[in-house]
Amino acid sequence: MKHKEQRVLVLFDVQNLYYSGKQLHNCKVNFAEILREAVAGRKLIRAIAYVIKTDIEEEKVFHEALEKIGIEVKAKDIQIFSGGAKKGDWDIGIAMDAVRLSPKVDTVVLVSGDGDFKDLLLYLKSHGCRAEVIAFGQTTSKHLLEVCDDYLDLSKNKKFLLGLKPQHPRRKFGFEGAQ
Repeated sequence: MKHKEQRVLVLFDVQNLYYSGKQLHNCKVNFAEILREAVAGRKLIRAIAYVIKTDIEEEKVFHEALEKIGIEVKAKDIQIFSGGAKKGDWDIGIAMDAVRLSPKVDTVVLVSGDGDFKDLLLYLKSHGCRAEVIAFGQTTSKHLLEVCDDYLDLSKNKKFLLGLKPQHPRRKFGFEGAQ
């Protein structure tokens, strides 16, 4: 149950959101709307976005936009392995911040569909926090859905998407190659 006196921590797994928005809807994600929905009239204590640094110029503008709406940005470099494989992952960082900050809040809102966070949600709940999840339904792990106290599917409302283009009728029904 949500009420206005709850203190809220919102944790954004930016890579998870970015790739889900791009793959599912071919658009960007509206972080301001997601933050507004996550807080839901309650007391925002802290909002943190976890990002992986890239060489893209637009990245700085994006980070500044997040900060402007009240989201702290934590960034780390991408790992490049000897074989050329790349890895960028904040799962442990997100979990550690959630654990460290949970005594100061009543609700932790995880903005990610990553099933690796199931044990984190169980931990938070066992220590008296509400554990809420916001993510795209098609890429949300069923394990998160089984344990969270509340869930919001971003795919069900276009206000969470930026640059959504109307889909051509032929593409909508799987006729991409048809003339």
